[in-house]
Amino acid sequence: MRAVTVYRLDYGSNTRYHTRHPLGSVLEQRNHERVNNDNDLLRLARRLFALDTADAVHIVIEVSQARRAFSRS
Repeated sequence: MRAVTVYRLDYGSNTRYHTRHPLGSVLEQRNHERVNNDNDLLRLARRLFALDTADAVHIVIEVSQARRAFSRS
């Protein structure tokens, strides 16, 4: 089981750069890598942390953390 950090992207006045603000984490509880692990975690994070439907596009996860959970075994 691994905790994957959830961030909200903040696009400031300069659209070329953005700031990530940590919101919390979601837990990866699957024991084996599956096809949609990253997408399922992102869907869960958006369901839990988005304020409304329009805000959901600003919610992202740290994908490298999700993949590290399976690379050790």
